[in-house]
Amino acid sequence: MGVSGIFGKRNLSKIEVSTESPPEIYAGVEFPLKITLTNNRGFLPGFLLSVTADGTVVMFPFTDTKTAQYKYIPFTFPTRGVHLVRDIYICSVFPFNFFMRCTPVSCSKEFVVFPAPKKCTLSGADGRSMRSGGEGASDRTGFDSDIVSIRNYIQGDPLKYISWKATARSGKLKTKELSSMSFDPVLIDFDNTTGIADREERISCITYTIVTLIKRNIPVGLKIGEKVYPPGTSHASRATLLNALALLPPEN
Repeated sequence: MGVSGIFGKRNLSKIEVSTESPPEIYAGVEFPLKITLTNNRGFLPGFLLSVTADGTVVMFPFTDTKTAQYKYIPFTFPTRGVHLVRDIYICSVFPFNFFMRCTPVSCSKEFVVFPAPKKCTLSGADGRSMRSGGEGASDRTGFDSDIVSIRNYIQGDPLKYISWKATARSGKLKTKELSSMSFDPVLIDFDNTTGIADREERISCITYTIVTLIKRNIPVGLKIGEKVYPPGTSHASRATLLNALALLPPEN
């Protein structure tokens, strides 16, 4: 038993565990949480290690010295805001599988969880906030307007945009690249949206609206109190808007 205890402790020494999530996490929506186990030892591999995160267990049967391995587990945060993955333990049954030895893992990384998107119809106090003021041709490419070029097919291109004539001539799949439509920007005034009394419902509705508009290449911004986030269509712009909604204080 003494030998088992010594090797069991050594098997858990200098083992590091970290967690990583996708760029966007939404409340109540399952996502793959990345668990990385790193063996920082220079002479002893890790044997029969397991990591438990909030009750879910992943096994790492063998981790060589100075090596990192990772696995994914399904995970869900129930509410928006800042969260930690709690109750993380690293365990080992090495060397004789007589009993399991565990040690808690200090994991201080915070995750910002965006509000759950909820399909809705959002309108402003003047009834016009969600209307685009007009549209026109843009230099951006997309699948909405006139043909601007023929290019090689890329995995994921809609089949209906394949140019069969160009494909027949070249012997390679070709896709029609179309100009995208440009839209006047939309600014959502959080305090002046109407029709949704519940604060959390309104936050989820605005989240859905932002995600939907940006998918359509419509620039969207957000006003919360005196703070104005300018309209945009980039991933960074969307993350900024959703982050602002995620960190709103709960209603008293």
